Amino acid sequence: MVEADPRAQRGIAHTLRRQGCEVVAVGSGGKALEMYEQADLVLLDLELPDLHGLDVCATIRAAGDTPIIAFTCRSSEWDQVLVLEAGADDCLLKPYDLRELTARIGAVMRRSARQVGAQHVMEWGPLRIDMRLRQVTLRGRHVECTRKEFDLLCLLASQPGAVVSRRRLMSQVWGDHWSPPSRTIDTHVASLRRKLGPDEWITTIRGVGLCFQPATTH
Repeated sequence: MVEADPRAQRGIAHTLRRQGCEVVAVGSGGKALEMYEQADLVLLDLELPDLHGLDVCATIRAAGDTPIIAFTCRSSEWDQVLVLEAGADDCLLKPYDLRELTARIGAVMRRSARQVGAQHVMEWGPLRIDMRLRQVTLRGRHVECTRKEFDLLCLLASQPGAVVSRRRLMSQVWGDHWSPPSRTIDTHVASLRRKLGPDEWITTIRGVGLCFQPATTH
């Protein structure tokens, strides 16, 4: 639990411990980034004394799949969208009811358990992506990808037909939620297109983002 307010920290920890949870509480973003890898779930208040909560969220998400529930006092729909785009699995508006929090925790952990047990291989026609081994093959031929190319391809291929915004790509692949416009994404996409051949697996939606198109003609 990442919560700068000691009173709120004690209240949440007490409630969760009564339900059998082991709770480790920290009061800063820096400490959260040191310790999150030991956690099964991160409860993240975005109002932190040292780092922007969205940056903490994006960094944790870029590094792995640890479930994150974020708390925000900003009620606008756009602010909550930003939280989800930064990689949070759920977002609660402060002040919140502790019973609602425990219900949300249960829901997020159930989704996480299903994902862990899910298929680790994606196959789209001749293209095969093994997420456990971090290997890509095309028509039986191994495709050598850099770490970022693989992460980018996985993120797009996991949502076929959906347009993924550049902001989300930067957040989840590069861990940089507030990155200024750059050619980083375009450079990696161009490299992937060269390696995957002439078929248009990745489509650029100008001004919006990128889309993975597993056409049946491949």
